[in-house]
Amino acid sequence: MELFAAKKHKDGPHPRKEPRLTQPLTVEGLTDVFRDCVDFKKRDLCVGGDPARRLTLCYLEGVVRNERVSDYILRPIAQSEALARAGADKLFALMRDGALYNLTAVERTTTDEAAVDLVGGFCVILFPGRREVLSFFVGTEEKRSVGEPENEPSIKGARDSFVETVRTNTAMVRRRLRAPELRISEHVVGRQTLTPVDVLWLEGIADPQVVKRVQERIAQMDIDGIQTTGNLEEYIVDRLDTPFPLISSTQRPDRFCGGLLQGLVGVMCEGQPVGWLLPGCFGQFFQTNQDRTSNWMMATALRGLRWFCMLVTLLLPALYVAVVTFQPEMIPAKLALSIAAAKREVPFSTVFEVLIMLVSFEVLQEAGLRLPGPIGQTVSILGGLVVGSAAVEARIVSPAVLIAVAMAGIAGYTMPNQDFGSALRLWRFGLTVLASVAGLFGLVLGCAVLIRHLAGLESFGRPYLTAPEGVVRGPLPLEKWRARVRLPRNRRNQR
Repeated sequence: MELFAAKKHKDGPHPRKEPRLTQPLTVEGLTDVFRDCVDFKKRDLCVGGDPARRLTLCYLEGVVRNERVSDYILRPIAQSEALARAGADKLFALMRDGALYNLTAVERTTTDEAAVDLVGGFCVILFPGRREVLSFFVGTEEKRSVGEPENEPSIKGARDSFVETVRTNTAMVRRRLRAPELRISEHVVGRQTLTPVDVLWLEGIADPQVVKRVQERIAQMDIDGIQTTGNLEEYIVDRLDTPFPLISSTQRPDRFCGGLLQGLVGVMCEGQPVGWLLPGCFGQFFQTNQDRTSNWMMATALRGLRWFCMLVTLLLPALYVAVVTFQPEMIPAKLALSIAAAKREVPFSTVFEVLIMLVSFEVLQEAGLRLPGPIGQTVSILGGLVVGSAAVEARIVSPAVLIAVAMAGIAGYTMPNQDFGSALRLWRFGLTVLASVAGLFGLVLGCAVLIRHLAGLESFGRPYLTAPEGVVRGPLPLEKWRARVRLPRNRRNQR
């Protein structure tokens, strides 16, 4: 117990105590809470123009809209005859029950609640001699306008994307799913940020056990705040010892609603312009909204192409190293002679050539992402051309290595999910190293380890190594059932 107490003292106290604020719920108490805050404002109000009857209005400048405060709060208090004639108790009841022009009127009894309301765009009215206050929402509601999704371009479909305001995002979902069965529960996460996190599902379709598990994991999060998507993802997934994403994310409301219709559970977070769909599975990361807007034969061909590109980006560099280094007899004679002639003046081993080009490819990609848009594109294009051509001309790498690495890199960009593509790139390095040690045997061993790893993953109780719809996308009128692996309460989706 002494060791535990010492460790606790060394690590520091809990991020936030409960209750958070100990000041009384008075004008002086709120002033002390927001001391040294230049945006905290307070103003005395005269009810009905009577100087003897005063109330106090508190708000944070810049968080509230001045016109709303003036028109919906100040004007009725100053001009309403009913409020002017009411006694102290009746005045409080009238203002709480609708005498002021505001949709949201909330009674608060603690300083914690009043302070959170002020930060959230409310104004607080304090009454002399009462321990309760009234909060009225008069926030600015400023937000980024809805635009096109940048990471998931639409070829033939809706062009709106999620924004950073969670209530705007849920409204976009409501416009597409107008069924009353759509459920939205909200949890507040983060002791310092107090971030709203919403869980969405369709009652009667989604598995209740998955909904319950998602809500429990979000409710158990006890952290300082949510600032990035990783703050949420890594706290609710089943495992962290894998580079593969266990839940999928999307910027597109139509894809998000499609997942809800298939029995998935959605999660949205204030400040994050994405929505998460779970449980996640391996095959889910090969599907795009384009599969539903294209002809079923074309969609099937594109799905097959993505699966083929997955194998190319994962295996091609390792396969090249294994064959050239250990099994050159597998290469056709003319191609083997061409590779040997190209490698004659290259001083490095095959595996070193491949690793150099793979690392260079990753560096160029990272540089292109971090620089501003036009400059990043220029760096990626010129860097790839100049570095690749210069490396071949300087006899640092052979042309065959450059072609193999370039094909593997380009094939990786066909993955609809960037997190899934990043996991494939990471495993590509491991397979290449194993192939350089033991040839095809090492490559096969690495693939077996990868399959074993994927087979052991689960996402909210569902096996990860499943493909709900497979490679073939049949004609939509014939797809009358939802995927069995998601255990929806109602599998039938059409007559």
